[in-house]
Amino acid sequence: MEQKKIDRINFLARKSRTQELSAEEKEEQAILRQEYRDSFIRSLSSQLENTYIVEKDGSKRKVTKKQGGN
Repeated sequence: MEQKKIDRINFLARKSRTQELSAEEKEEQAILRQEYRDSFIRSLSSQLENTYIVEKDGSKRKVTKKQGGN
């Protein structure tokens, strides 16, 4: 996610603490927050796809997704 968008999320969060956001700002905030969450999940998933667990005997096994998980 672009730093410009993160700065906007932070600006709207600070503004919401001192005054009521307009309907357009609330909608923009919700969209930006969802985009941030999606970006975070993609990044974390990518990291986990390249993660291995090293067993006591030195063998490695790939981290797998739990059944029934998202």
